[in-house]
Amino acid sequence: MTFYRCIRIRGRQYNQLMQQFRFYQPIQIRYNDIDAQGHVNNAKYITFIEFARIKYIVEIGLWAGESFLDLDLIVADSHVSYLAPTKLSQSIKVGVRVSAIGNKSLTFQYQIEDEDSRKVLATAETVMVSFDYRTERTTPVSQDWRKMISKYEGVDFD
Repeated sequence: MTFYRCIRIRGRQYNQLMQQFRFYQPIQIRYNDIDAQGHVNNAKYITFIEFARIKYIVEIGLWAGESFLDLDLIVADSHVSYLAPTKLSQSIKVGVRVSAIGNKSLTFQYQIEDEDSRKVLATAETVMVSFDYRTERTTPVSQDWRKMISKYEGVDFD
């Protein structure tokens, strides 16, 4: 199933033909993820999407999963929309996709779902900047990355 979506990045509007999430990462909810109200603490969602993003990046071959100095991305912006509480007893998964690629940035979208009911519990977005940790400078997103992400997502990001 595809849908046509308009997204805004830094005040500019992009039309993007997006597929459903092709990548999902199961997340195990731990006792220490739960707050005094009996549901997953809001701060844990950032950890969940970070873990899923790393698995996505390794899955599509952007990073070998070894030295973090070779992971040429740094978080520039994060947003989470909490739609329903998540309980300790739930099995959840995080959908990850790249929705846009700029000159030096990638926009990742996430959807946290209950694995059994498929109810969407939260959505999130991060803007990641291509960054060389050795020189501490931003870099253009490589053509290789564009091709690999385009192939995986089925969307032309050239």
